[in-house]
Amino acid sequence: MSKPIVVIGSSNIDFIMKMDHLPARDETVTDAVFMQTFGGKGANQAVAAGRAGGNVILVNCVGDDPYVERMLAGFRESGINTDYIIRETGISSGTALVMIGEGGHNYLSVSPGANGLLTPERVEAVRDLIAGAAYVLMQFEIPPATIARALDIAAEVGTPVVWNYAPANPFDITQLKKVNIVVANEVEATALTGIPVTDVATAQTAAQKLRELGAQTAIITLGETGSVVATADGVQHIPAFPVAALDTTAAGDTYCGCLVVALAEGQSLVEAVRFASAGGALCVQRMGAQPSIPWRVEIEMFLQKRL
Repeated sequence: MSKPIVVIGSSNIDFIMKMDHLPARDETVTDAVFMQTFGGKGANQAVAAGRAGGNVILVNCVGDDPYVERMLAGFRESGINTDYIIRETGISSGTALVMIGEGGHNYLSVSPGANGLLTPERVEAVRDLIAGAAYVLMQFEIPPATIARALDIAAEVGTPVVWNYAPANPFDITQLKKVNIVVANEVEATALTGIPVTDVATAQTAAQKLRELGAQTAIITLGETGSVVATADGVQHIPAFPVAALDTTAAGDTYCGCLVVALAEGQSLVEAVRFASAGGALCVQRMGAQPSIPWRVEIEMFLQKRL
């Protein structure tokens, strides 16, 4: 893989509590298990792409807190080029509080911290990097103006963009015309299209709507139900691999990182979705964000047993 995958996005320090059930309002759960790991959608997707065998560069801002050195070391161990990560002063890195309950379902609260300083000007400064990329991969944990500028630059230089519309935030929907592949889960697809996505049939309708709104390809992820993919050739449902979920944190990020690696390697879209689904299936069987993200050899072994 000669050209890099450029991930533009967030990184977070995660503080995680695993419990047998998520607390109701004003309830205290006192038997939780604590973990401190690293996450953030941009970093998670970069780690997933790096471990899946991609040539990955992360464009990101971090703070001056005590966790940064260990976080950056973890990125490098996962095969990520960290030369374009900007270290800010006087501010913390992004921070997430995560509670995980039954079935791997979770509550999350995020403080953006230094992620909010990844400005359009900083993306403009890496225009040449974007121009030389195989793909740009983005999420929505950085400022909307930064996403818009990155989409403009990618369109100007002809680099395809995979945009994971997560988490769902208000955005100029006309920007979808600059997106090669948009990836969204049920909640995010509903927010984008106004179509309540509850099953495969409604996901197919929403995926077609995303294409009508301008995206060249739309992928709607449905967890254990699989993925719905809409292209100019039609819409199809690709089933997921059935596994017992322990923690769904970073499953969508793993999916996106693996998807882009497979596409950059020249795999067909269907093959890439299956590769991504395998990565996500492995991820949900483990605790934490980045600690749960699988390596290439694990994904290949998983696929060999199931295809």
